[in-house]
Amino acid sequence: MRRFLDWRGHALLGLAARLYLGVLFVTASWHKLVLPGSFAIDIATYQIVPLALVNLMAIVLPWVEIATGLMLIVGFRTRAAALLIAGMMVMFTVAIVIALGKGLDMSCGCFASQGANEDPISWRTIVRDLGWLGLALYVLILDRRPLGVDRWWPRPAARGSLDRSKEQA
Repeated sequence: MRRFLDWRGHALLGLAARLYLGVLFVTASWHKLVLPGSFAIDIATYQIVPLALVNLMAIVLPWVEIATGLMLIVGFRTRAAALLIAGMMVMFTVAIVIALGKGLDMSCGCFASQGANEDPISWRTIVRDLGWLGLALYVLILDRRPLGVDRWWPRPAARGSLDRSKEQA
């Protein structure tokens, strides 16, 4: 098991997963940034978020998506970005499951505000989102030495760890 976790190929596979997810999230956030009112309607259609919080979510969520997407693309704080994306994918998937359970006829609002006729939510949407969740979890768990800024950025020593150079002095 240890050998699998330490496999150097995870950096390349993780890079491909990171670039895919990063571009996906940056692309998905664009229409939400440009048309927050349409995105607010998409959020309200799910009937999950209290109406008082819909506008706040419509303004904040796209910025979180674009920030985490860019972090994955450049490889900065990769595991934190992957954790945020995994959390968002869980949230999005649960929202779609709830909407399907309620029998709502709507689009997911993922990439553009389209009508239910053009891009209806379905169980395929859930499978797609679970695939993206799997990629985020791969990056989070197995991409331990990501190619990108994280490789060049010095890591601070863990709290409570002994610095051998100070100990020898």
